[in-house]
Amino acid sequence: MSTTLRWLSEADDHLRTEIHAVVHDVVAAGGAVGYHEPPGPDRISTWLDGVLKQVRDGDAAFAVACVDGVVRAVGLWRRGSTAVFQHRAEIQQIMAHPSARGLGLGRLVVEGLVSNARAAGLEILMLGVRGNNHGAIELYEGLGFRECGRMPNAIAVGGERWDDVWMYLPLGYPEGTVLNGAAAGGLGSSPRRMA
Repeated sequence: MSTTLRWLSEADDHLRTEIHAVVHDVVAAGGAVGYHEPPGPDRISTWLDGVLKQVRDGDAAFAVACVDGVVRAVGLWRRGSTAVFQHRAEIQQIMAHPSARGLGLGRLVVEGLVSNARAAGLEILMLGVRGNNHGAIELYEGLGFRECGRMPNAIAVGGERWDDVWMYLPLGYPEGTVLNGAAAGGLGSSPRRMA
């Protein structure tokens, strides 16, 4: 068995069919990847067009993990959309086809995205994960991500609600960067209100 990681900026019909099969089958198996029902090929193709345009513009990276030449896992990062968030990106749509579970493809994709984001000069990676997705949380923690927020019961799946867990991974800051955290003062600050 041969496993490879590929970076896409374009996708022909064959690749689109393989990517659609991954997303469709993950959702059909109950995967927590943002869809209530398995999406059709047109919906995935439209999503892919948007992602790949961002890749060509330098605002995203899209990885596919192939097993014996067939796409079996996908994932991406997208850069923040406003000027003050251009230094960070969100990892999204990490998924492995149900038939390829246990092969380490999720780890392969996330490790690749982390390396790619670092090489692109990003400073922070973030991701969101459903609170009941303990295996994914363990994977992310094993790669250095840490929880930075949790919104209870904020993800709706039919009549059920699940926590929305946010995690982050610092990738490094440019020399001379001043890390102010929550210190008072500076641009955008406001004084405390006195009662």
